[in-house]
Amino acid sequence: MTVPDSNAALTSMLAGWLPQQRWFPGRGMALSDLVIVSDVQLRAGDPAMRHLIVQTPLGGRTTGRFQVPVGFRASLPPELSGALIGGQDGAACYDALHDPELADVLLAGLSEERLAGALRFVREPDTLGSAGLGFGARASRVLGVEQSNTSLVFGDAAILKVLRRLFPGANPDLEVADALARLGSARVAAPYGWIETDLDGEPVLLAVLSKFLAGARDGWSLALERLGQLYTRDGVAAHALPFADQARQLGQATAELHADMAHAFGEREMTAAEFAGLAADLHDKLSQAITVVPELAGYETRIRSAYDAVIRARGPVTVQRIHGDYHLGQVMLGPQGWVALDFEGEPAVPLAVRRAPAPALRDVAGMLRSFDYASRQQLVGHPDAGPLAPLADAWARQCQAAFCAGYAACGGIDPQRHGALLHALTLEKAVYEVVYESRHRPAWLSIPLDFVAAA
Repeated sequence: MTVPDSNAALTSMLAGWLPQQRWFPGRGMALSDLVIVSDVQLRAGDPAMRHLIVQTPLGGRTTGRFQVPVGFRASLPPELSGALIGGQDGAACYDALHDPELADVLLAGLSEERLAGALRFVREPDTLGSAGLGFGARASRVLGVEQSNTSLVFGDAAILKVLRRLFPGANPDLEVADALARLGSARVAAPYGWIETDLDGEPVLLAVLSKFLAGARDGWSLALERLGQLYTRDGVAAHALPFADQARQLGQATAELHADMAHAFGEREMTAAEFAGLAADLHDKLSQAITVVPELAGYETRIRSAYDAVIRARGPVTVQRIHGDYHLGQVMLGPQGWVALDFEGEPAVPLAVRRAPAPALRDVAGMLRSFDYASRQQLVGHPDAGPLAPLADAWARQCQAAFCAGYAACGGIDPQRHGALLHALTLEKAVYEVVYESRHRPAWLSIPLDFVAAA
């Protein structure tokens, strides 16, 4: 089979395919002016593989760059039909990440520390050998839970997170996990290697291979499972609500995580000017949110009062590197305890902001909101939502209290001693959620909006 080398037909197919992918930020939008900015052939023959980076306008002045490894087969097996992009010159073109034979090319590249065109395959010394990940060693499978990236699991040993939308600069996901793993932290999955390139003279991370947490489950799924059981039982005592022990352990693990990050990247005391700057930033975000969701204006005075209280906050507060997008879906519970994932933060936030020191309480606020979300998500449209609401409130409050107690007991800043700052940061997160749900999941809008109304 000859690998098609005409990019005109391929870019046309990609322009129609990209907006249908759940990791693409402009779902359903019509793309124009899509161009291929990098094209590296990683394998010849049948199947063949080309590694593409494409660039396309996303509306306004925003431009996005996306990673699409493309496979080519003369005949596409039925199990790969869902990955089809299109056909060209008698070959089926498809998303190569769904093909175990081609995914193994990426794993082999890391094992061999390959240099292919502008692509660099980098591995940590001795890691791949100790994990038993040699060439052709493990069949891969694609995880179906991620929204913004694609992850491949090789056996039960390693997971390759392939970044779909690309950003220049030091990616916090690799930067933080690698630094903490070198410290021996038990709260991260150790990276085994990564794939990178350069675009416009700046480094760009393409993928990270890390230890796979076999037998672990994400906190969101665990919480929903416990809540589902709770909502179908009668006569449950408040002191017997499930998940409080896990929440306390998560608080302890989070304090350990923050301590490791402070050790790796440093910490310092927050200045008065930074308190004022934080308050100003909170006010600015609220003003922008009100233009999107005018209903927030009814609570504006109270929210702004909470933000102003930040300036008058007493007591030293340290700033350090934090997770930045911390919630139950970003942590896994397994035999080794709680482990945090995905340190890249909110991809839409500028890289400099994501890497900047911030109060560790911002992560605490994110997790507190996540407990509230978990307690209410299954009640959306539930016929007994009203009668179950007090039980949901009790579950959320108990988990939040247990998390904060565990966090303080393990050396983290006591959330109760910085109530004004924590309240403001929790409101900030809820306002962000209001905007997100109004745009993407209107059925869930009541979850954050009810919190804002009652806060």
